[in-house]
Amino acid sequence: MPEKLAPAAPDTAAERTLGIILVSASAIAFALTGVLTKSIHADPLTITCWRGFVGSILITLYVLWRRRRSGGRESLKLGWRGWLLAIEGAAASIAFISAFKFTYVANVAVIYATSPFIAALLAFVLVREKFRLQTMVAAAVSLCGVAIMVGAGLGNGHLFGDGLALLMTAGSALYMIMVRAFRDSPVVWAGAVSAFLLFVLGWFVTDPLAVSARDVVLLGAFGCSFAMASILWTEGSRLIPSAEAGLLGSAEVPFAILFALVFLGEAPPLASVIGGAIVLCAVFAHAGRDWLKAKSARS
Repeated sequence: MPEKLAPAAPDTAAERTLGIILVSASAIAFALTGVLTKSIHADPLTITCWRGFVGSILITLYVLWRRRRSGGRESLKLGWRGWLLAIEGAAASIAFISAFKFTYVANVAVIYATSPFIAALLAFVLVREKFRLQTMVAAAVSLCGVAIMVGAGLGNGHLFGDGLALLMTAGSALYMIMVRAFRDSPVVWAGAVSAFLLFVLGWFVTDPLAVSARDVVLLGAFGCSFAMASILWTEGSRLIPSAEAGLLGSAEVPFAILFALVFLGEAPPLASVIGGAIVLCAVFAHAGRDWLKAKSARS
């Protein structure tokens, strides 16, 4: 019996390593959102239109590839739950892209990092899901950090962008709850439909063709990075525990701030640095604790 089980160990280790690489790469790809949004001169709806167009095509190809590998077992039927996921995801995406246009990349990234805590609170209120003490403490600490950042926006004209970031974060938190509640819905396919809905909306509300050649290149890159990040996360999170995936995904925040500093020369004000540091400490401490507990349980 030991001889038969022994060869399985390297495969498991290799899968875990691949999962770590894929999820880490997805965090880096997601972190490019702020830099790309601010580098494009078009309005937020035009940006979401192009990102939706390119992203929906690539994600659809990925879904069809996955479906072919599974022998057609993965359903493409959305139902009302899948459509609700697609519409809610599209609305959150519009707020997400718009937020970058009106405030610092660091503010959006840090506020978005609180989405797991808001999801836990909403899950407690809506479906009476147990709210852990460590999550409650981390949420309270991160709320203090966000309050410092948003409060600073009262005097420098970034309050609207911070408000959009909070709205987007609440939408993303609700999306997380819906994904857990609608376990039988094809979530990735709903993401592709959501991206296509953004394309349709942008096409009829704005003039997506009235963009410069430079913006076309950046918009194409944006759509590709969005699709790549989604696919990398989907594939990587299948190979590692959810606690580890959540911890690695949190790396998106410091990468987003670093990219904004390097590529845009955007240095956030002191209040954002202080508030961001508080939130990041809460996020990494919470995610790290979950990871250690999961690792201890596996041992």
